[in-house]
Amino acid sequence: MSETHKRRELDTGTQDLLCHVDERVAVVTLNRAEAKNALSLTLKQQLAELLPSLADDDEVGCVLLTGAGHTFSAGGDTGKMAEGDAIANQEDRVRRVRDEHRIPAWLHEMGKPTLCALPGAAAGAGLSIALACDLRIASERAFIVTSFAKLGLSGDYGGSWFLTQLVGPAKARELYFLSERVSSEECLRLGIFNRVVPDEQLASESLKMARQLAAGPPIAFRYMKENLNRALVEDLEACLDFEADRMVRGAFTEDFQEAVQAFQEKRPPRFRGR
Repeated sequence: MSETHKRRELDTGTQDLLCHVDERVAVVTLNRAEAKNALSLTLKQQLAELLPSLADDDEVGCVLLTGAGHTFSAGGDTGKMAEGDAIANQEDRVRRVRDEHRIPAWLHEMGKPTLCALPGAAAGAGLSIALACDLRIASERAFIVTSFAKLGLSGDYGGSWFLTQLVGPAKARELYFLSERVSSEECLRLGIFNRVVPDEQLASESLKMARQLAAGPPIAFRYMKENLNRALVEDLEACLDFEADRMVRGAFTEDFQEAVQAFQEKRPPRFRGR
């Protein structure tokens, strides 16, 4: 892996979505502050294209997803939804939504840590995208709301699955059915947010956390994420078998040898993903 840390701007194809890579952190910004970062069709399409490229980029060790302004994302662009959709056929719309669902799938499954920094509200599909990330750090003013019940909709982008995993079935049902606003403090207590920081510290603290993750062992992180994701759907025996395989594979990497040497030399290890 390269040792250079030069900031690299990535062309996402739209100003609705910004991305740059700096010190192995890919900072992805939903950039529709004037619309509370509502998920326009263009933004969704480009985000779905961007995430696989970041997953395959050896110069990216962590993906940090955030929103411009004081909102993470208000979710679907209800203004556009109210105007109607050019796709009138229900089956064609289902296919399009399933295609968009690559976004939460990539955030959850890519072999790199994904961190969501929430400067404010996360609602509807915006909340689902935040939940799809491995970790969430939020400002004190941030809050979540599922929103779907208020629109007469059932929900998408995997939110029902992610929320159930985080808070359990009874609480997830309450949050979906009642669609009540949940404060940052309550989200922290429920385990939805990993950390809550003062509003003015969110940018620096989220970047600090992302850089720590990006400097970690890429192969071990990939195996960890596979283990943790498998634990959501497999029984103990299957997880034990998988852990044994990945543990031994990790012991044969250069990163493990570097970590042992660094420990002996009382210095931080320099992981290279080999």
